[in-house]
Amino acid sequence: MDGSGTTEGSGTADGAGDRERVFAPLPPAHGRGFARTWWGQTWLKALEDTALDGKQLRLGRSFARQGAVGAVSVRPGRITAVVLGSDRTPCRADVLLRELDEDEWDRLLEVIVEQSGHIAALLDRDMPPRLVEDAADVGLELLPGIGDLDPECACGAWDHCSHTAALSYQTARLLDEDPFALLLMRGRGESELLTALQERSAARAAGRTPDFGPAAADREEEPEGVDAAEAFALGMLLPPLPEPPSPVRETGQIVALEGGASGAPGLDVDALSFLASNAAATARRMLTAAVSPGHGARRLPRPLTAWEDAVRLAAARPRRAVTARLAEGCGRTEKELEVAVRAWEFGGVEALTVLEEDWSPSPEALRLAAEQLDLAWGEEEARPALRASGTRWTAVGTDAQLRYGPDGRWWPYRRQRRSWWPVGGPERDPAAALAVALADDEEQGAGAA
Repeated sequence: MDGSGTTEGSGTADGAGDRERVFAPLPPAHGRGFARTWWGQTWLKALEDTALDGKQLRLGRSFARQGAVGAVSVRPGRITAVVLGSDRTPCRADVLLRELDEDEWDRLLEVIVEQSGHIAALLDRDMPPRLVEDAADVGLELLPGIGDLDPECACGAWDHCSHTAALSYQTARLLDEDPFALLLMRGRGESELLTALQERSAARAAGRTPDFGPAAADREEEPEGVDAAEAFALGMLLPPLPEPPSPVRETGQIVALEGGASGAPGLDVDALSFLASNAAATARRMLTAAVSPGHGARRLPRPLTAWEDAVRLAAARPRRAVTARLAEGCGRTEKELEVAVRAWEFGGVEALTVLEEDWSPSPEALRLAAEQLDLAWGEEEARPALRASGTRWTAVGTDAQLRYGPDGRWWPYRRQRRSWWPVGGPERDPAAALAVALADDEEQGAGAA
């Protein structure tokens, strides 16, 4: 067993035995959330967006909280564990995630070695958002999305059942500690991956382009051309090109960044440079998404308001002067913008809605919220006293608060510097969200002890 609490599979030094890791059973998760990191939260969102039965998810969370999930085996394309059900009967549960093929791994390795910080972050057991964005730029989705976590369970359920849900919640805790487990699910073990990165890094340092991947053999011979008449005839048989997209009739309103610069009155060169760089990065991501499979079936997001766009820009961490002008242009204070940026980093537009709007839920939404609160704490756990105000529940005697969002998820908040600040991403389980909000209290209490 290594320092991360795992028992490694046997194998040879060449990495062939690096294709399975067995994580020892974790203790019960009373009083804490299942995912502290953003990638662990993304894993849980993929599960919760995929599963059709919310009751099975709640039961699975309860199993995981009680420590009913045994050792978790992680292999390429699959995680496996034995889960004890309500009657303590053991049941084997599997969750499948698609492996990357050789060409995809070739592209991913190139992405990682291009930035030395990516390798350093992984070795520090961190999954930097930039790495995931860079992978997306070359058409790779490292983290699972809706429908990517495919359940298989001995109980015979065709959708996510309480057993596969419990396994998935427990896996989020494992991914918090070691993102290499996710890369193993995608097809490469840690030793094998680091060896490949070392080889590519050495090749770059030697000033030559490494010849890796299945496309290497294709580069040995130049592709043969096609006769012009044949190409013209084939073109006549192909379907016509689609109609061009409708032109944009009017530009959206943006926050004005005006100021004085030496030799150019009214022009802030640094601000203009920041906007240009941000626009180029956004355009690149949009183009990548536009050519990805299924893009045409996705709904277009609504345009951002001036305030939302200012928060998006401020989240890119420009100079303080630029941030101050973004706040001023929207009639907000820098502190208000700072709080909004924190919310944006946890959940984008949806998080801003929860931060700024005390929405009026329907009676049905309130009923569901009350039901979730009743089921969140098991019989052995005392439910904390909560004071309700609209869609917000404050834990009595603490600086922690729960906010209920329009999508039925719970957001943890904490009073800091006389304001309420978001301190984590959304959770389906209000107990997990409150545990995140109360984490500072627990740490302070432990320090005092």
